[in-house]
Amino acid sequence: MSRVARAQSYPTRPIRLILTTAAGGSPDIIARLIGQWLSERLGQPIVVENRTGAGSNIGTEIALRAPPDGYTLLLAISANAINAAVSENLAFNFIRDIAPVASIASIPLVMETNPSVPATTVPEFIAYAKANPGKLNMASGGNGSPLHVAGELFKMMAGVDMVHVPYRGEGHALPDLISGQVQVLFGVMPASLGYIRAGTLRALAVTTAKRQGLLPDVPSVGEFLPGYEARGWYGLVAPRSTPIEVVERLNKEVNAGLDDARMQKRLTDVGAAVFAGSPADFGKFIADEIEKWGRVAKFAGIKPE
Repeated sequence: MSRVARAQSYPTRPIRLILTTAAGGSPDIIARLIGQWLSERLGQPIVVENRTGAGSNIGTEIALRAPPDGYTLLLAISANAINAAVSENLAFNFIRDIAPVASIASIPLVMETNPSVPATTVPEFIAYAKANPGKLNMASGGNGSPLHVAGELFKMMAGVDMVHVPYRGEGHALPDLISGQVQVLFGVMPASLGYIRAGTLRALAVTTAKRQGLLPDVPSVGEFLPGYEARGWYGLVAPRSTPIEVVERLNKEVNAGLDDARMQKRLTDVGAAVFAGSPADFGKFIADEIEKWGRVAKFAGIKPE
């Protein structure tokens, strides 16, 4: 059977899409958006399964151990690359055991402070932190979380000493940032936008390579620390050895969705931006992420909890 014929006949039954986070958050929304789109394009149901636990590793292992036939997919997230860089005893090798399918979306982070911090720009913050080593508390959503490693990357590149204060999720960190018990957080933009616009929190910079339309007057960290970039991201991967024609078919349909104005608006509504490309592009991006966060983990001494 030719590759073209196999691609045209796929799929013939429902496809399972494994999600490693709980229902209701941004990853869940994005998984169901892309699942609905693929279901309409492929003519088969996309069944989203939330398999949480062990910092996304349980659901990831389930997906990567599935038969490589295109009927089990994983919504890969930035935590997968961080776990691959930080954890030494995983039951799988993330970059080796996946077939990258398609990148979908990215979500910017914001370097934000309590207004009591006497700094309104990144250079002023760096100068203040250097003048007060070990006296600023940097909150995060947990040890080894995307928010944590984004902050550690900043510390590494800026040469500043701040105390890491991990919380059980960003929702628990924000009240203490607002009250001034911690001074800085590299937070997910959608969660903080209302506080920033109300003046409750001060946005110093976004962590993406370019400025963001939702905060057009806020510079990027990279404007002051060239090369700095950190963001949350989402994409589809399949188990290693999934037929290339299946991967190409899925990539084509995902990218068609990302070109659709309605899909773009739905992603914007949850604070995400389109992040499209080829399977090879996505594979290289993941490998680069693992390498970058490996350097940061070594610098900061990050160990899995």
